[in-house]
Order: sequence, then C-alpha cells, then structure tokens
Amino acid sequence: MHFDVEDLARRLGAQLVGTSEDAQRSRAPLTVDGLAIDSRLVSPGQMFAAIRAERDGHDFVDAAVAAGAGAVLVERVPPEGTSGPTLIVASVPDALAELARVARGRLALPGSGVDRVVGVTGSVGKTTTKDLLAAVLGRRFSTAASEKSFNNELGVPLTLANAPDGTEAAVIEMGARGAGHIRALCEMARPTVGVITVVEGVHTEVMGTIEQIAAAKRELVEHLPPDGLAVLNADDPNVAAMAAHTVAAVVTFGPGGEVHAGDLVLDDELQPSFVLHSPWGSAAVRLGARGAHNVTNALAAAAAGLWLGVEVQEVAAGLAEPPASPWRMELRRAPGGPVVLNDAYNAGPASMVAALEALASLALPDGGRRIAVLGVMAELGSEGPGAHRRITELAEELDVEVLAVGCDLYGASWSVGVIDDLATDDVATDDVVAEVTAALGDLGPDDAVLVKGSRVAGLERVAAALTRPGR
Repeated sequence: MHFDVEDLARRLGAQLVGTSEDAQRSRAPLTVDGLAIDSRLVSPGQMFAAIRAERDGHDFVDAAVAAGAGAVLVERVPPEGTSGPTLIVASVPDALAELARVARGRLALPGSGVDRVVGVTGSVGKTTTKDLLAAVLGRRFSTAASEKSFNNELGVPLTLANAPDGTEAAVIEMGARGAGHIRALCEMARPTVGVITVVEGVHTEVMGTIEQIAAAKRELVEHLPPDGLAVLNADDPNVAAMAAHTVAAVVTFGPGGEVHAGDLVLDDELQPSFVLHSPWGSAAVRLGARGAHNVTNALAAAAAGLWLGVEVQEVAAGLAEPPASPWRMELRRAPGGPVVLNDAYNAGPASMVAALEALASLALPDGGRRIAVLGVMAELGSEGPGAHRRITELAEELDVEVLAVGCDLYGASWSVGVIDDLATDDVATDDVVAEVTAALGDLGPDDAVLVKGSRVAGLERVAAALTRPGR
C-alpha cells in the first residue's frame, strides 16, 4: 500500500525529520509503498522499520536507505544524522501495530457491506490452509496473504502494509506463543472470518496444556463480529466447542461437518482427489497440496471461500493450485536418486505422524527402503522425550528407518550431528549435511526419504542435498 509519509507520521505519533527543503517548498506528497524489516529485502520506495532483536535494525538503516528505502522508522537517529525521511517513535513495535491498523482500515469496501479479512490459526496446518484459501479467494478477488509463516506481531503488520492498493480480500495467518497473543493480532487485523484448523499438543513448553492451547486459539473466534463467520473443525472436539464462544455465524468442516469430503483417493504422488460436498454445492477436487492430512486443510479453506462468495467450481480450481509456502510436503527426485519428501519447514507430534504416514503410503518397488531423516521437535518441554520415542515406535510399525539429525531424543540407533544446544539455528551445517548424505549411502530410485524437523533444525538443506543431481 502507498502511504503519505506526513500523514503516517501523524497517525503513528512520530517526529518526522530528514525531508529535504526542496520537497517542503514544492509540497509534493512524499509517499512510501509498503514495509520491510530486513534491510536485505528492501524494495525501492518501501519504508524500513528498525527492529531491535538478536540484531539491532538501527545498525542497518544506512544499508536500507542505500537499497532504496523511501523512509525509515526508528527509535533513535544515528549519530551521523539521517539521509532521508525519518520517522522517530518511542517504540517501533508499537508503531508497527498502529501501521497495521491504518492499513487494515483500507481493506473495507465502503458502502458494500463486504469486509473480507480472514484470520487463520491452529496448532498445525495454518500455513497450508492460508495458502489454499488465498488461492481460492484469488479466483474471484484481488487477494493478499501472509508470506510463508509470517504470523506474529511483526508478520501481521508486514502482511497488511504490503497488501497492494485495491486489495479486496486478505488472509492473515495468526500464530501464538501464549494467552493474549492472538487477541493482540486481532486488534490489528480485525478479521471478519476466523478459521481454526486443529488443536494439538505442540509448543507445550511455552503454550502449556491442551486446554491452554485451545483457549489461546479461541481468541480468534471471540473477536469476530456478529456479521462474521467462524470456520471450525467438526472432527476436533476442542475446536468444535468454540462455537459457543463466538457471536459470529459458524460453518463446520471435516467428517461430520457441513463442508466435507467423499470418495478420497491418494495417487502415487501423494496428491489427494476427492468430492467436495457443501451447502453451496459439490465439486470434484484434485488437491495441489500433498498428503491425505491436507484434505482437512482444504475443507477449511473451501468453507471460508464458499461463504465469502466464491463459486464451488472456482473453489475446486483454487484448491488445485500448489501451496505457495516452501518445504511442505514437496516431492522431488534427482535423476537416478530416491524420492525425497521435503516437509522440513516445521514439526510437532501431529504433523510428524502425518508425514510418516504419507511416507509409508508411497508406492515403492519390492526392496525399496523408506527412511525418515528427522530433526528435533522443539519446545515440547517435559513431554519431549516421550513424544520423540513415540515417533520412533510409529516408524518401526510402518517399516520406516529413522536417521536422527542433531539430537538423540528419538532413541534411534542411527544418528548424526548430535549437539547439546538445540536452541541454535545452525544444526544443519555443511558438515552435518555431508554426514547425513554419507550415512544414507547409495540410495536409488526404488527408495524414499522423508526430511522433517522443527525450524531450528534447518533440514531443508539436507533435502536440497539429496535432490542435487550427481550427489
């Protein structure tokens, strides 16, 4: 979106400095187009916001300006001064929250009675559901959506501020690390439709019990307006119970839901085909996302899209598009090498089970090996050791070999690169990747490898190495 810098400074309560005397004399409007928080990713004309995290964004203001930033949002001015329009605020995160509210206000269509802003949350499946719903809504409306898994107090402002002018629908992924987090995101994005995928025991070290996780996710439907919609998983009692906590209308999906699937078939590429049944009609779907477990995510996206006015055949066409976010059930093969199922973006107990079952369902010739290259499932706290062992037990039941990378929690006899500090984001170093490929040996076209772990494991590098020609 384009923002007038002087108006934005007023809205954010910012002191504006660094505008040229020529610009002030001409009164030509000074504008920025969108937002960036990484100086390496600044597009010409964007506003760069200096975030203080592991690295202080204020140290990269000059780099952002050199990359073409049209203005910068900071808490302090560099000692050497500024070389362009600079908005100085007490708190950059607070200013970004207000910027998100400003951008959100432009998504309503005046006089139309239509306000298509969808929030998506859940323990697993929210990114795929977000991608599928964006594809569905994009069949009829100009649609913006969260990039990858940008779903926190920084990701939501990025999504809203970078929505193009004229956006007619927005899909906002919403993550949580505790009570109140989704409530804060709702205050920025003001969703009119809320989608809850499922409640599972993930990130229990920071999120707490299943009941606490459900309460945190429920904040989305609690903040919907009376003329909005809650899209709830009928197959998950914790999600279905949220119907009693919203003033919005409710549509359910999944087995026993109003939007459900019939005649499900999984092909040799793990792509599901099914018949979508709904109060708005039925249609045949060949899902662009791989894995039978993604049918549930597709039904959630379909329910929201149908309620928002997308015709059922167009919904089916949208669901056929591959999800936009990377490293989720991607199927690749190097010439002469194994099938590699790259699901390396993240992992928890529920998604790990689904991925192992998908690996086991791949049709292989007699003698073909199924191997799971697994990184840690992070933030499970005291439940971690037991959860990892149960994954190994399931793998044994499914005749899947396990190669653990970076941790010894799986109790697998086969492991490489074990380290003590699993908080690091440098597990899959070049040396560890080389160890993995050496340990796997000479795999051929009859074999299949699943690569999966939490984000800290970084196992997408392993998947890339396994699909590299002539490895």
